[in-house]
Parts: sequence; C-alpha cells; structure tokens
Amino acid sequence: MLNVHNLSVSFSGEYLFEEIAFRLNAGDRVGLIGKNGAGKSTLLKLLAKDMAPDSGTIASDKEISIGFLRQDIEFEEGNTVLEEAYKAFEELQTLERKLAHVNEQLAERTDYESDAYHQLMVDLNDHTHHYEVLGGYNYQGETEKILIGLGFKRDDFQKKTDIFSGGWRMRIELAKLLLQKNDILLLDEPTNHLDIESIIWLEQFLTGFPGAIVIVSHDKMFLDNVTNRTIEISLGRIYDYNKPYSAFLVLRQEIKEQQLNAQKNQDREIQQAERLITKFRAKASKASMAQSLIKKLDRMERIEVDETDNSVLKIQFPVSITPGKVVAEIEGLSKNYGSKEVLKNINLLLERDSKTAFVGQNGQGKTTLAKVIVGELEYEGHLKLGHNVQIGYFAQNQAEYLDGTKTVLDTMIDAANESNRRKVRDILGSFLFSGEDVEKYVKVLSGGERNRLALAKMLLQPFNVLVMDEPTNHLDIASKNVLKQALQNFEGTLIVVSHDRDFLQGLTNKVYEFKDKKIKEYLGDINYFLDQRKAEDFREIEKKSAIQVQKALLKKNDNQYYDQKKEKGLKNKLSNLESEIAAMEKEISDIDHELLMNYDTTIAQPNFFNTYQEKKRKLESLMKKWEKLTIELEK
Repeated sequence: MLNVHNLSVSFSGEYLFEEIAFRLNAGDRVGLIGKNGAGKSTLLKLLAKDMAPDSGTIASDKEISIGFLRQDIEFEEGNTVLEEAYKAFEELQTLERKLAHVNEQLAERTDYESDAYHQLMVDLNDHTHHYEVLGGYNYQGETEKILIGLGFKRDDFQKKTDIFSGGWRMRIELAKLLLQKNDILLLDEPTNHLDIESIIWLEQFLTGFPGAIVIVSHDKMFLDNVTNRTIEISLGRIYDYNKPYSAFLVLRQEIKEQQLNAQKNQDREIQQAERLITKFRAKASKASMAQSLIKKLDRMERIEVDETDNSVLKIQFPVSITPGKVVAEIEGLSKNYGSKEVLKNINLLLERDSKTAFVGQNGQGKTTLAKVIVGELEYEGHLKLGHNVQIGYFAQNQAEYLDGTKTVLDTMIDAANESNRRKVRDILGSFLFSGEDVEKYVKVLSGGERNRLALAKMLLQPFNVLVMDEPTNHLDIASKNVLKQALQNFEGTLIVVSHDRDFLQGLTNKVYEFKDKKIKEYLGDINYFLDQRKAEDFREIEKKSAIQVQKALLKKNDNQYYDQKKEKGLKNKLSNLESEIAAMEKEISDIDHELLMNYDTTIAQPNFFNTYQEKKRKLESLMKKWEKLTIELEK
C-alpha cells in the first residue's frame, strides 16, 4: 500500500531520523513508539504529506486514501456535533442537496408533459440510485452509532461543538475519520482523551479494520490489544518487528543480547588475529601469513550492538512544610453544571501523607472534585482545608496553559522566584531539556515535551499536597515509569486521577470510585479495589457497566434507528413511485394527444385499445399504492 524509502528529516542540523525504510501493507496495525521528541508525530505528518522530508521518498498505490488524526485540530465554529460528523460524507451531502433541489422543482412546476419535467424525473431517479449505492440511507445511523461508541449521548448530537472541550472535539474528529472508510489510518495519541469504555470500543473497531493503521500511543495495554507490529524510533534509526509492544520489547532484548555475545566472540577473534600478526611480522617466512590475516581483518564486517537511548527524567517532588494531620475535610458537597448534577452530598476526609486514587468513567465527577479541592470551582456544601496546606495542581490539560511564543527557558524563568531562579537550568536538565533544547519555542515541542515542561514548572512552587489529573497523557512509557517512581517517593499527600492501572499499581493506598454522583471508598491499593470488584482490570469493570448501558442504549437507538430507516425507505419508495406515475401519465397523455390529432391512424394500431386500457389500469394501481404509502408515511 505504502513504501517508505531512505527517509531523512533534520531540525537545526540534527537528524530526527536518517535514511529509514519500511513498507505498510493492508492488515498492518503498527504501534509507532519512541521517546518524547524522537520524531513519531513528525513521521505521521510525513506519511500524511503534511510536510516534506529532507530526502527520501514515500510511494503509495494509486487512489489510496489516508486519514490522519492530529493532536491539534481546528473546528469550524457554529456546527452541531452531528453536522461536524456528517462532514465525513461530503459526496452524500452534495447528492442530498441535488435531490432537495429536484424535489423542490417537481413540487413547484405544473408542466407535467414537458421534456424539462421529464428530465427532472430522470435526474431524481439517477440521484436516488447513486445516493442508495453510496449508502445514503444508512450513513446517519452509522454516524450515531460511532458517536455513541465514542462516549457521546444522543442529547449531545444537536449541541454546538464550540461548547465541548478539546478532548471531546478530538472524539468528533476521530468519529469523522472512522466514518470515511480510508485505506490507511494515522492516529496520533487517540486514547489520550478517552475513558476506558470508549477505548474498548475503539480497540474492537481497529482490530476489525481491513486497511493499514499506524498508531502513536503510550498506552501499553492498548498497543498490545490492537497492534500486530511495532516500529521504534530511537537515536535516528528505526527497529521494525512483527510483534505487539510487549512481545517486541522481549524480542528486542533477546536480539541485543545475541548481538552482544556475537560482538564478544568477534572481539576475541580480532584480538587473536592481531597477536598473530604482531608475532609473524618479525619473521620473513611468516610475512605472507601476516599479510593474509591483515586482509582478513580489513574485510571483516564488524558486529554492532543496537544503541539504546538511556536518557531518563530525574524527578523529585520536595515537600514544602509539614501540614496538619487533616489535609481536607468535605461534608455534604454537591456540584451542578446548570441543570446537570455531577456530584451529590459527597463526604470525604483526606489525611496527611495519604496516597489516594480517583477512578471511574469520564463524566462521573473525578476532575470536578479535584478542581473543587484546589479552589478552581464553586460548589455547594462544606470544604475545609487543613493547617499549612499548600496544594500543587497538575491539570489534565496543563500543557495547554503554556505560552507557545515563549522559549522553554523563558517559561521557567517567568514562573520562578528569587529563591529558585538559579535552579531553573538544573531543573530543566532533570526533565531532559539541556543545551540548545532550552531555547526552543514551546509551540514546536511535542505533546510529551510540553507535559515534561509543565511538570518541571510545577517544581518552582511550594506544595505539600499534590493533585494530579491524568498526568501521564502524552508522556512516553519510560517517562511514565520515572514519574511513578517520583510520586512513590513523594513524602506529602497525593491525589491522582487516572485510568491507567499499570501506573496506579503500587502508587496509592486508598481508592475512591466515582459513580452515579456518589463516591465509594476502598481501603487498599488498586489491586485490592479490582479484587473487590471481582475483575482483573478496569476494562472488565467498564465492560460490565458498558454492557448494561449499551443494551439499554441499543434498544432505544435501534428503535429510533429503524424508525428513521423505515421512514427513509418509505420516502425512497414514494419517490420512485412518483417517478413511475409521472412517466405513465406522460405516456397516456401522449396517446390522448395522438388520438386527438390522428384518431383513425392511432386506433388502427394492433391491440391499441388493450394496450391503452392496460396503461390506465396500471396508472390506477400505482395511484392506489401511492395513497397507501402516503398514509403509512404520515403515521
């Protein structure tokens, strides 16, 4: 389908990758992995032809279609969710406009016998047939099913996209992409804004996708469940194996060990040959043998061991001052967004040094309660923070608050104070911003690099309570592990909102599950919570609740969908029937005209009256069918 040959890209004289090559075939589901800034998003942009390489080629089959889910998307303001999703069907919408115009003309005109009127009937028939072939009577139902699969409710369909957050807009863009029937899908961090239920749905969709897929993701479970091939970008090279992520890591390690062993054996062989060369050179009788060994060494292809990028974050979250024993006390807390009630009569006691996880589906109030605790939202009820409590807050979209026109260094200096300004470069170095990296503008950073900068910026403010909402979004897998280690070592109080079981394991000692406007406490770690829920992981829990919700939704949606489909079908039949009636009326009108002008010649035709009466009977039958369909449609 698509062939990449000797592709190279550089920035500021340094190669992101150099002369890489691979081929995409139908059925390939590739996990594109690597550290933040390695060039993953850049490679997707090259494949999508959003940018050109410094050298190399990307060749593809003719008429191949590529869909690209970007991290940064733009929306036309004023559209509803459905209107935006329907943009995936531009050809069908053009046909709908043509059909509407033809039907409007047919309703207004009375020149039933004219050639122009007859041409309108032909156009109606042609457009209707083309519309049906392209799936025009199914696309609306298909769009609604995919939107519901991605977490939208039917009530959301007529809401303007302007009111939705970036995460929900990303879901709309993903829905459009999945509806377009592209040959190749390029997905840049598709799970960042999805809850577990929607991730499960997306996994099932992608597993059955017949084309090729390239996915940039830092969700290990998602990669293992979806991909059948892994390409890693590391230090300007790629490593390509037909294995999902976890199996790829094992295979890469085995290959590296084999390379190391082979290199050791070769080094011993080289050392032995060099000793013999030194020994034989001094003797005239052995000089030819020495020259032979020298030539052998020159021809020998030296075994190289794959380089590994061992650069890692160095994070430490220091505690500012020791707070009181009770960090926060919540009684009877409720929160509404207009008429929508999210939390109702919540009671919660947070003690010093506790490590707490907020878990549950999107929209259940986890982020809302986190924002209430840090003072970003108003609420009803009682919330009291303890003595000397200083809160550090990492929001789900923290990186979006960074100023793209500033450099990395300026961002930190502007956030620093007199006491820690001299530490700015050291902190940036710990977060892998060194040398010329600190002079980069924020707008050119990758999503993971922005998250790292946002984390670094946090360290410039004093805190003893840390509230983190989905802190692992955009972070590469190695950085996630380092962040987890830093939070385990944090000696203050921690609240973390996450869907990532692997990240939460061993991190917290208390879990609050958010569901149906309430919270439920589990006095143990995430494994204890999962054991209590009798499930191996979040996905099983979400599947159980998703199945119940989906059954109710499907029953409701199917009824509405089939009602709509039946109505479309009736309209289609009625339209075709009206075309037949108009054509039959024209035939009878033409015969009546011939009778009037050439009566004797016309009736002399064989079986004239039988044919004439048969056409009238057929017209009468068509009119009865039309009347019956019209009544059924009105009902």
